[in-house]
Amino acid sequence: MNGKFVEISKSFFVAPEYKAEFARLGLTAVDAVFSFAGGKNLVKNNLASYRSRIQFEMGTPPGTVFLKRYDNAPVLGQLKNWLCHRDRKSYSFFECEAADKLTATGINTPKVIAYGEKWGLIFEKRSFIITEKLPEAEAIERKLPDYFKAPATQENLGLRKSFISQLAAFIRKFHTAGYRHRDLYFSHVFYGVEKKFYLIDLARCFEPGLFAERFRVKDIAQLCYSAPTKYFSRTDRLRFYFEYAGQKKLTRKDKVFISRVLGKVKRIRRHDIRNGRIGPS
Repeated sequence: MNGKFVEISKSFFVAPEYKAEFARLGLTAVDAVFSFAGGKNLVKNNLASYRSRIQFEMGTPPGTVFLKRYDNAPVLGQLKNWLCHRDRKSYSFFECEAADKLTATGINTPKVIAYGEKWGLIFEKRSFIITEKLPEAEAIERKLPDYFKAPATQENLGLRKSFISQLAAFIRKFHTAGYRHRDLYFSHVFYGVEKKFYLIDLARCFEPGLFAERFRVKDIAQLCYSAPTKYFSRTDRLRFYFEYAGQKKLTRKDKVFISRVLGKVKRIRRHDIRNGRIGPS
């Protein structure tokens, strides 16, 4: 993967076409990235204290990029990460690696333009990753295609069915490649004007070993839970599953899987209620 980047300082890697721009901004060392205060701070209520996210402009003409930083991540969290990935790497490198591998398999992800890390004797001290904004794409949690809100004409119903089939095929391709997202809500699935789907926020994305099926259930449950009922009926959800499974009839195995998914959906809903969060309508 490093062959796609140039190392401009110790453990600081940049896409070659951005090298001059990083120099212009004075972002030429890991510590400089962590002292950077430009742009817009993207605050989330549930964002861990060791994480921060900034949106800013760079390049000519200016383009939007996103900086994600991990500063003094908890040791326990790092150990869990290493165990899941069966490797010892930084938070940001795992995310960068996932984007690289998924892109190679045909799964659209945001383009990584820089990443870096700083280590102590054993554990990561800080790391970061910078990605380009997806071109003319939006999270399907925030904006579904207009035909979902338009009158249910024969044409619009056909377009909705096509969208659901495309989404199911995209998720099937992702899972068939051996990956699990572990945060696969509508907020992390983007859809663009060229009718392309994208996956973002790959910090937890990994290739599981023994528990692949458990995490497949979790991914599909998260998708199901975040799909608003006013736009996605039970029939739509079944249509999604048939396309995802690549078949036209439910087997006993399918019914067991769907039952596990629905059970997980209920647990997600209870968890949100306990924590005062309002789930999708």
